[in-house]
Amino acid sequence: MLILEAKIYGKQAQYDAMDEAIRTAQFIRNKALRYWMDNKNVGKYQLSAYTKVLAESFSFADKLNSMARQSSADRAWAAISRFYQNCKKNISGKKGFPKFKKHSRSVEYKTSGWKLSQNRKKITFTDKNNIGQVKLKGTRDLNWYDIKQIKRVRIVKRADGYYCQFLVNVDNRLRIELSYSEIGLDVGLNNFYTDDKGNEIENPRFYRKGEKALNRLNRSKSKKYNKVAKPQSKNYHKARKRYALKHLKISRQRKDHAVKLARCVITSNDVVAYEDLRIANMVKNHNLAKSITDAGWYQFRVWLEYFGYKFGKITVAVPPQYTSANCSECGAKVKKALSTRTHKCKCGCILDRDENAARNILSIGLSTIGHIGSQAWGDETSILTDENLSG
Repeated sequence: MLILEAKIYGKQAQYDAMDEAIRTAQFIRNKALRYWMDNKNVGKYQLSAYTKVLAESFSFADKLNSMARQSSADRAWAAISRFYQNCKKNISGKKGFPKFKKHSRSVEYKTSGWKLSQNRKKITFTDKNNIGQVKLKGTRDLNWYDIKQIKRVRIVKRADGYYCQFLVNVDNRLRIELSYSEIGLDVGLNNFYTDDKGNEIENPRFYRKGEKALNRLNRSKSKKYNKVAKPQSKNYHKARKRYALKHLKISRQRKDHAVKLARCVITSNDVVAYEDLRIANMVKNHNLAKSITDAGWYQFRVWLEYFGYKFGKITVAVPPQYTSANCSECGAKVKKALSTRTHKCKCGCILDRDENAARNILSIGLSTIGHIGSQAWGDETSILTDENLSG
């Protein structure tokens, strides 16, 4: 599967209609979740059938395309099935009980409710929301693909406008020449990662660099907020948009860095071993949570696995336990504090702490301990909400 994205250009009335469609999709998703909570033995197909009842009961729900309503029910079922899986696996802590959505930013159509123009530069939404025909502007030409290959169309709202995503059923895997090399990666906060050869990639720290401007924009937004006024003034919404645009820019910088770096690593090596980190547990340390989130390790890992699948390379996620403590030469355990940046062993091995960990990660990865992490995005046609893998 391949997700292609184009920006939507239309009139204000069309943008308002898109907002209405997004709110309706959120309403149907929440109603489907409530129906599951109130009734026993409700499955995916019962939720899909319930959308027809909602359309008959609420006139605004009937305006949304029938397959778009079913897609909203599928989103509810995705949260429910994830909760069931966590219960079966008996994971520690919270199991992720499904929650009601408060701020949705997308609506998804399946194979009906939309129609592309002959030159594929415009799209018309044919349901009763009166969105009509809008222009598309993107870097990828949709003429390369047959209409039957487009399985889903999604409208996504962001701070800088509206986007249209196309889920195309195509095998985008490529075969490139072998490099006959392997690499072990140890991610960190001082450097983004250190490999087993001692090469270091600088941590860009996009959020830290933009934090001063973000705080200034947030103060400006707060000054214009009036607790009594409903709705808020136009100046408040302008300040809120400036603040959101700055956040969007930082998130795009982080994603661009992860995509380019992951592609470079995958194309330069045949085997890539990295730590199987649990980021959700690591950010519970509030002293490091902001720096860990800013680094974007999980996003980097996701793109490593995606490009590994695309180019037919092996990506191995290695358990991180004792990779920093064990000596990469003799295997002896050398205890060290987090502030100790040099590994010194009795066998005479003196290495940078991260390089020693990277060598251990590669060694474990080559011995096939761990699990091979090739996230085959093409095997899933379900809800990658607000994600864009257009690279």
